[in-house]
Amino acid sequence: MAKRPKITLFALGGTISAHHPDRLELCDYRSGHYSASDFLETLPEITTLADIDQRQLSNVSSTAIDVPDWFHLKAQIEQCLLEQDAVVITQGTNTLEETAFFLHLTLQTSKPVIITGAQKPLSALASDAYFNLLNSFRVATSPQAVGQGVLVVANDKIYSAQDVSKTHSYHLEAFQAPNSGPLGRIEANGQVTFIHSPLLPHTINSPFCTVKAPQHLPYIPIVYSHAGADQQLIEALLAHTHLDGLVIAGTGAGRCSPREEQALHKVRARGIPVVMCSRVGAGAVLPLECYQTLDLITLGDLSAQKARIWLLLELLKQAQ
Repeated sequence: MAKRPKITLFALGGTISAHHPDRLELCDYRSGHYSASDFLETLPEITTLADIDQRQLSNVSSTAIDVPDWFHLKAQIEQCLLEQDAVVITQGTNTLEETAFFLHLTLQTSKPVIITGAQKPLSALASDAYFNLLNSFRVATSPQAVGQGVLVVANDKIYSAQDVSKTHSYHLEAFQAPNSGPLGRIEANGQVTFIHSPLLPHTINSPFCTVKAPQHLPYIPIVYSHAGADQQLIEALLAHTHLDGLVIAGTGAGRCSPREEQALHKVRARGIPVVMCSRVGAGAVLPLECYQTLDLITLGDLSAQKARIWLLLELLKQAQ
């Protein structure tokens, strides 16, 4: 008889944990009503897949999750995986891609780590919470998931944390990877099928996997460029904050207004690194000759929110 895999479920709240007495209420509901034990009681089919341990780390909206929570989660996962075979994490979808990307770049493991959430609360009619959770455990038990880095499972698809983004406020197909598509899918019969694998360094091969939690976090805001944007916001950040880095969600292929550019020269004159991204949601940002004197950092097709995580980890690595 084959040995049953051992999986730990970490629950962090979010819509997947939410409840409302009206099963048709999909907007106004209370997160944190259901816990990890409730998930397993509601979905006994999961317990047929593995021996499951559960840890309720928090029960909050994902908008309340911050960098110290990520470092705490990383430490908990790494300790857990010394004995367990895989980890499944539930959290709110609003910042799910950021949690996934942070772990993708920092976890010292090759074992499967799956993150999922839901667009409809667990109490809602036809909530996606049920199959997202069940499918996450199916992927976690798949030998093909080993060495793939952190994976996001949603709407029967498997995504790399490197590529995935939330692209819709309410629809079930909110999670997409516009530049590369999903790594795989879960078939109607529960079979896990991988189509390709991530090639960029991650987890145990990432340059950031040894970064330690700092006492003081670098301050790295994101500035969203737009038509008519001026220099005031960037100059205010420079004058009134301890600015350690800056991310620009630029227009088009990574452009900002002439007045923003003038302010960026002042930022760069102080040696503060600036990452140029794009607000459009897909496509790479490449170095441009017109910005050569600014020496901006470009990170391919990373979104602004993921670029901020990369810059945070890069600054911490340099400091340590």
